[in-house]
Amino acid sequence: MQNPLRNVYLVGFMGTGKSAVGKRLAKMMNFQFIDSDDYIERKENKSIERIFSENGEAYFRSLEKIFVTSEHPKEGCVVSCGGGLVTQEGIIEVLKRKGTVVALVASAAVIYQRVKDHTHRPLLKEGNALETIKKLLAERHAHYAKIPNQVMTDSRSLTDIVGQIIRLIK
Repeated sequence: MQNPLRNVYLVGFMGTGKSAVGKRLAKMMNFQFIDSDDYIERKENKSIERIFSENGEAYFRSLEKIFVTSEHPKEGCVVSCGGGLVTQEGIIEVLKRKGTVVALVASAAVIYQRVKDHTHRPLLKEGNALETIKKLLAERHAHYAKIPNQVMTDSRSLTDIVGQIIRLIK
C-alpha cells in the first residue's frame, strides 16, 4: 500500500492553477501546502522577479532544485512547484521518488487569460505574452509529457480538479 502521507507535487506551466488547486487539495487531504516560489522569495528576501533581474534565471533554477531536494518536509505536503522546474535535468525523477507528481495542464489561450494582467511574471515581460506562452509550452512539452498523471484545468472548477487528483493518487 502507498504511504498515505506521501507528498504530492503539482507541476505545470504558470497559470495552470498549481497554487489554487494545491491549497484546496492540501486542505482536503489535511496536508501542509507549500508554494516553492513563496518559499524561495522568503528565503532570499526578494521577489522572483527581482531574483531573475539581479541574479538570472539559472540562479533561480538552482534555488528551486535545492528546495526540491532538501528544503521541505518528506511527507504530508502538497507542493506547488515553479513552472520551469521540470526542465532541469533529472528533476522529474527526483520528484517521483519523493512523492506523487501531478501535472496540471491548460491551453495557451486559457493560460494567457489567467496571467495577462499579472505584472510579476518575469518570463512574460518582453514581447507578445501569448506568443511567449506558446513558445515556452512547446519547449517544455516533452518534460511535462514524462508525467503520467495529467489533469486538464481549462473550464473546470477547483472541486472537479481536486477530485480528479484525489482519485489519481489513491
